[in-house]
Amino acid sequence: MPDERRGELLDIGAQLFASHPYDEVRMEQVAELAGVSRANLYRYFASKRDLFAAIYRRAADELLATAAVDPTGPVFEQVSAGLDAHLDYFIANRQTVLTANRTLSGDPMIQAIISDEMAQLRQRILDSSELNGLRREAASAALHAWLVFVRAICVEWLANETFSRDELREICLGALRGALGSAPESERT
Repeated sequence: MPDERRGELLDIGAQLFASHPYDEVRMEQVAELAGVSRANLYRYFASKRDLFAAIYRRAADELLATAAVDPTGPVFEQVSAGLDAHLDYFIANRQTVLTANRTLSGDPMIQAIISDEMAQLRQRILDSSELNGLRREAASAALHAWLVFVRAICVEWLANETFSRDELREICLGALRGALGSAPESERT
């Protein structure tokens, strides 16, 4: 039952953070919508930041599950599908993503979630490739830079939306093609 209650609190918090800026979400509001006392809410989450971090961790885990890479399929197509899943989440949860990447950009707990997700995505892509040696090392660095780029441009796009989602997607995929296309050629070892 505690896991179910915690899940309900995360669901309600996720809805509020997705539709309101971080500073406008109140723990009292979460408790009221969940039909629990504030004290009960605080038994699960010591602070609003802890609630937000749990919501963001759950979202990252769900996105990682969606972006699973099948080593038998074309890597670029799978990365493209994973990018689409991320973009869809970002659009549906604009305020949550902006909070994690702007309002709480200096928070070590939130940044650890983001860094962990990016590291897992990079490792999955590398593991599904047939790259070895220097080419793998170069691709690893290029993928890290690409993931940072995607994060930065998506946050900028969410904040201003000066071009279309399709253009955003193509910019991201074009950057990936460019980054991986320029990795040094070497013998596979």
